[in-house]
Amino acid sequence: MNTVITYDISSNKTRTRLHKFLKELGIHSQLSVFECRLDDREIRQIRRYCRDNIDFATDSVRIYKVCSGCARKALVQGQGVTFSQLDWVVI
Repeated sequence: MNTVITYDISSNKTRTRLHKFLKELGIHSQLSVFECRLDDREIRQIRRYCRDNIDFATDSVRIYKVCSGCARKALVQGQGVTFSQLDWVVI
């Protein structure tokens, strides 16, 4: 499932750790934004990580599921990646 994850984390240390965690799951497309192809298990994994590591009194993580029809309509002006660039396989 196409997924956009955004975050606003006040602590540099926590933000860096979250960035490293998300980097394993998708493409860092903008500052504090990742575009990913995730299944339900991976989304649960991200939610669990956030629950255990993020201070929700001061920080925010948002997970947006994007249908494939909407992903095809996404417009990128200037530099950036699109969901179609997420079609890669690690061997």
